[in-house]
Amino acid sequence: MMNLEIHAISVTIPEGCNLILGQTHFIKTAEDLYEIIVTTVPRAQFGIAFTEASGPCLIRTEGNDDGLVQNCVSNLQAIGAGHVFCILLREAYPINILNQLKACPEVCRIFCATANPLQVIVASTDQGWGVLGVIDGFPPKGVETDEDRRQRREFLRNIGYKR
Repeated sequence: MMNLEIHAISVTIPEGCNLILGQTHFIKTAEDLYEIIVTTVPRAQFGIAFTEASGPCLIRTEGNDDGLVQNCVSNLQAIGAGHVFCILLREAYPINILNQLKACPEVCRIFCATANPLQVIVASTDQGWGVLGVIDGFPPKGVETDEDRRQRREFLRNIGYKR
């Protein structure tokens, strides 16, 4: 009989940062993600951590901000699953790199890209831990009004994502 448990793991996202959490499958992931970020958004400050799921089963790291790298490591230690990567970005938004990450040959999926409070839903068995999904932010509180829509559109133009 298999022992199965479900866990909700809260992750830490530092102030002013966005987190991208995904699944991947190969030891060169950390270096490839590093190259994607520095060639797409050269001014970004970031940390990357990736958990191997075979061999030495180490957490591999890259990045240009030691604090963000360590935060990624702490998040992945709490999650405890293999073949998961965590990226923390400052001075860049996930939208700047998501398509390039999705095109990376070893990236299997992106679970989320967020600055919201985040819980990772993890299953554990006798073999190990695996990510089932995420709880990103909070539930809806209503439907936007005309004023909300105006504010949304204004915000997107103020930060340069719409003209």
